[in-house]
Amino acid sequence: MTAQTAEQRDLAAVIGLEVHVQLETATKIFCGCSTEPADEEEPNTRTCPVCLGLPGALPVLNEGAVEAAVKVGKALDSEIPEETRFHRKNYYYPDLPKNFQITQYDAPVCDGGELEFSVEGETKTVGIERAHLEEDPGSLTHAGGSIDTADYTLVDYNRAGTPLMEIVTAPDFRGAEEARAFLAKLTEVLEYLGVFDVTRDGSLRVDANLSIVDADEVGDDGEISEAVLESANRTEVKNISSHKAAEKALAYEETRQKNAIQRGREVEQETRHWDESRGVTVSMRSKEEEKDYRYFREADLPPLRVSDWKERIDIPELPDARRERFTEEYGLDAEDASKLTSTKQVADFYERIAEEFDPQLAATWVADNLLGELHYRDMEITDVEERLDEFARLVELVADDEITVKNAEEIVLRRMLDDGMAPDAIVEEEDLGKTGEGEVAAAVTEAIEENPEAVEDYHAGEDGALNFLVGQVMGKTGGSADPGTVNELLREELA
Repeated sequence: MTAQTAEQRDLAAVIGLEVHVQLETATKIFCGCSTEPADEEEPNTRTCPVCLGLPGALPVLNEGAVEAAVKVGKALDSEIPEETRFHRKNYYYPDLPKNFQITQYDAPVCDGGELEFSVEGETKTVGIERAHLEEDPGSLTHAGGSIDTADYTLVDYNRAGTPLMEIVTAPDFRGAEEARAFLAKLTEVLEYLGVFDVTRDGSLRVDANLSIVDADEVGDDGEISEAVLESANRTEVKNISSHKAAEKALAYEETRQKNAIQRGREVEQETRHWDESRGVTVSMRSKEEEKDYRYFREADLPPLRVSDWKERIDIPELPDARRERFTEEYGLDAEDASKLTSTKQVADFYERIAEEFDPQLAATWVADNLLGELHYRDMEITDVEERLDEFARLVELVADDEITVKNAEEIVLRRMLDDGMAPDAIVEEEDLGKTGEGEVAAAVTEAIEENPEAVEDYHAGEDGALNFLVGQVMGKTGGSADPGTVNELLREELA
């Protein structure tokens, strides 16, 4: 095929993801070493003979990791087989002390499933091929550069043995933006399940497989035949650590491969590294096949039979169901319901406020005011959830008409977040209590008498004149008058 002929081809991307999720357990998957973040600790101190793979050390499976895996399976509508088992995946890499990884091969704990998500206003469903348990390797630090330019590399085994769940999707994505939207939804579900902490460093890592095929090979429903998939050379992109990075890496790799094909060159089947700092993928090695890993059963761990756990283990209300309930039970619109269920912590916070006050008022204060101010300060709801009673008191001050909405939003809420003060203390210190009706009426009279030109403009039909007079009254009352009351009194006097 000539380059000129190749330029006429209409090409499409085919993407599948392997998402590695650290499970939240107190100890590692096969030993008793702690999984607490070890940022302040020396490297290689949270280790033992088991997670270091020393001769004679035997693994013991962590029950909590299995329970978390079953919860994930329920959320993804996966099957939990009658029997599942562990294998050794053999390969050498510096962060793998045993030179093999204990994982699951042909009998994963979760088989099949799907996840529905929204992208650009449309709903899409991606198939889940499998989800299995395995141990995390250690971590590498490349000193003086990236993986291909570093002066040397340091290895830390504190992370080695952390429970990991690998969720493998079908090749159902047709663009980088779809992959990012899926990862956001998956993270949301995992957080609701309580099996995952997104704030942990390295808690979610993605390997992405991408192939380029002729666009006419893609059906109207997005389906592609197995024969076409097998004939397309596939690259695997590693070292993706966030939703945003996944979109960038896949967009780059799609462009790189399409450009190669349009120039008449063949895409090599290989493993590539995503270099975040440079925004490019770089070649690491030729793509391994299953036979290269020489899988064989882990003789030190018996088969696992937990299919009945799916009925026994409960999972919480998941994001989509909670979103739908918020619209029905509280009468919220879709936008507010989406904001208020963005994380389980936000949803819980809102519902505790909505128990005491009008749900719409609670939604305004949590979804718009509180979340907006937190976002501006790069804070999360978890930073203030212990102060729920104080925020409830702030809503009460507004609901009982004790302070103006403007003062509550612009002074009290902001000082609560910036200074850590309680709302009543701020109201007293700033003298924000609402001005009495008599004082407001007097301020209205003064504003009219002192601004005859504005009064004349009002009677001439100029729209801004009334707003000017409202501002004068608010200034005289120190902002403590209710703007609606001021507006009403001015209109009465000016009539």
